[in-house]
Amino acid sequence: MASEPSLVALMQAAKGGSKTAADELFSALYSELRRLAKRELARHGAPISLSATTLLHKAYIEIADRDGTSFPDRNRFMGYAARVMRGLVIDHARSRCAQKRGGQFEITSLGFEIENAPDDQELASISDALDELAKAEPALAEIVDLKFFCGFSFSEIAAMREISERTVQRQWEKARIYLHRTICANLEM
Repeated sequence: MASEPSLVALMQAAKGGSKTAADELFSALYSELRRLAKRELARHGAPISLSATTLLHKAYIEIADRDGTSFPDRNRFMGYAARVMRGLVIDHARSRCAQKRGGQFEITSLGFEIENAPDDQELASISDALDELAKAEPALAEIVDLKFFCGFSFSEIAAMREISERTVQRQWEKARIYLHRTICANLEM
């Protein structure tokens, strides 16, 4: 894997419009992004029809097509990639659920099910609650993405955001309470 300084240089060159730098950056981070995609699919109990490789490549296309997106360091890039992957998993789940395509019927070839995997409606509810949190408290939503979706530790997030680890923990708890209340309120409707 490339060292942090060269990753930052690649990010800067990619930001400047260098397609070669963007491709090199993707190659340098491919294995880590693939691990992130596998974790994202496992966390959501994603369907068999969406593989980690497919998710990774769709995320790359979406990230590469974005104009004006800046990544000052590896951690912010991975956080952004996790948010893109989360969105793609949620969109995939929603499209499967569409009545007009028979989304409530699922063909599966495996003889086991993922335990405690959220269903498509729960995923949509979680996504909507995170979107609400991002509007109300963007910093808290970023901590949720970095901790839950990227798997960064509190100390890594603290270093990235240049705040104390205890502050990150307090913000994490605040975000969890907000999300819990929002999701519960949405389920009662």
